[in-house]
Amino acid sequence: QVQLVESGGGLVQPGGSLRLSCTDSRGTFSLYTMGWFRQAPGKERESVATISWAGRSTDYADSVKGRFTISRDNAKNTVYLQMNSLKPDDTAVYYCAPMVAGKPLSAYWGQGTQVTVSS
Repeated sequence: QVQLVESGGGLVQPGGSLRLSCTDSRGTFSLYTMGWFRQAPGKERESVATISWAGRSTDYADSVKGRFTISRDNAKNTVYLQMNSLKPDDTAVYYCAPMVAGKPLSAYWGQGTQVTVSS
């Protein structure tokens, strides 16, 4: 079964940094656009960043532009999300997913990784 595993979350103070990883155990999605999403308590899941299959094209939500960087290493079947200058509003469970026609393939949501930004 194809599985995406997110990791790298944790508790960080405002202004701090974290790097999230999303590993595709079988390399199934190396030719897919991949996206990072997040869901805060009581809110809908939202897109954070996307990256094309070769990594040449990226897109970011306005709320994270200039602070977050998405990247991928297809040789390692891994997509990363470098998060800098974190704010309390960034607190959420972060998920990755392959994307088709601009939408995430929800059948492949992993367990997510919790990011908590708090002093």
